Amino acid sequence: MAGLLTALNAGKTALSVNQKSIEIIGNNISNVNTEGYSRQSASLSPYPSMNFDGFFIGQGVVVSDVKRDHDVFVTNMLQEKSIEYGLQEGQTRALSELERIFNISEENISTEVNRYFDSWQELSANPSGLVERDIVIQRGELLATKFNSTIDDLNKVTDNINDSIVSKIDGVNSKISEIAELNDRIFTIEIQGQTANSSRDRRDILAKELSTSLGVKTYYDSKGMMAVMLPNGLPLVQGTMAMELEAIPNGSDLDLVLHAGGATRPLDINSFGGEFEGLVHIRDEFIPTLKDDLDRLAYEITEAVNTAHAAGAGLDAITGPYVSRDFFTANPIPPPPADPWQGAARNMSVAITDSTHVAAAAAPPPTVALGDNRNSLIISSIGEQPIINGTDSFGDYYGRLTAQVGLESNMNQLALGGAEDAMIQLQNLRDGLSGVSLEEEMINLIQFQRGFESSAKFLSTIDEMMESLLQLKR
Repeated sequence: MAGLLTALNAGKTALSVNQKSIEIIGNNISNVNTEGYSRQSASLSPYPSMNFDGFFIGQGVVVSDVKRDHDVFVTNMLQEKSIEYGLQEGQTRALSELERIFNISEENISTEVNRYFDSWQELSANPSGLVERDIVIQRGELLATKFNSTIDDLNKVTDNINDSIVSKIDGVNSKISEIAELNDRIFTIEIQGQTANSSRDRRDILAKELSTSLGVKTYYDSKGMMAVMLPNGLPLVQGTMAMELEAIPNGSDLDLVLHAGGATRPLDINSFGGEFEGLVHIRDEFIPTLKDDLDRLAYEITEAVNTAHAAGAGLDAITGPYVSRDFFTANPIPPPPADPWQGAARNMSVAITDSTHVAAAAAPPPTVALGDNRNSLIISSIGEQPIINGTDSFGDYYGRLTAQVGLESNMNQLALGGAEDAMIQLQNLRDGLSGVSLEEEMINLIQFQRGFESSAKFLSTIDEMMESLLQLKR
């Protein structure tokens, strides 16, 4: 009788284990399309054997744990590659906008520079013509306006980057807080001997997303809690404590700070990786370089034209000493910066309003001949001279600037494509190792279904045997 009871218990545990295994398979199948889900499986252990008349007989089976298929190496590689992908992705939209601003079509700064000096060439054919003189002034105004609007466009790109950073801050802080909460939940569950599979999957997803956004690094402490830190070592998550990022407007700028442990720490480009590094790089390094190049170009044009213009004379300079007049103004931003050209593009304008002041003629004799076109010829030739650094004409210099933007954008596209391909390959590898395969799950489902049916048949047989035994005793 005791042997039948032992067999009955074995059948009961087998029935329960097969049922639980089928439930786990069902959960796997239902999460086949869930991002970051790791396949789960039952870990089975036999009950301790019992000594029965000198023989050790098993007492059944038990589900000792529900484990998840997880590869630490692939997970870490995904996080690492997410940083590179985020870096390139963060720069893509801003670089596309910069390519639009520094286009190579017919309507750009270089075109306006050529049209401006061409107007001086046309004036040389009729130096006394007021229409031609008005055209020179108008072309100068269009050139100055083009410089002004290009700087405004660059400022808009900077503002858009700041808006993008602000819009992402809340999401980033939410993920940081959730990881801290998951640390607490996982520790509470696993200290009781269970495994928090779903919470661990969710934590891995959040770590990957933060790697894409901030380029974070992660490691685990002795309690199994995930610690998250910025590339410069500042902590974002320590145990169950979450830090907070904040974007603080500072005039037209945007400062980023980290509130950690009661202290507020400023953050710069070296504090970030991933998408934030890409955005801050474009905002704080690439765009200021482009502005400086535009300022240099506007300043060199202003200086060259004003120098030549001051040496000539307009139609009004008929008698007496001749007054030197600047054609352009490009006042630097006060206080005077280290480089004299800073602010030149933004402040460039035409100083002359009277067409008779356009200095097409050479400097005195005391009277200006109406047909004197010598100074207009000199100014018209400035556009082709290697003035900047002694090697570049104005067109060449702008061409280099445009090429710099195009090269940066092309490199970004190539790097983004490479990072995206690597991400896809790693994700496929991760899915192959840890993801759900419907074919495998159907095979396992059939296996445990047969096990369940066999256990039920086994129990039915034991029940019949016990009934027969009871009938004998009656």
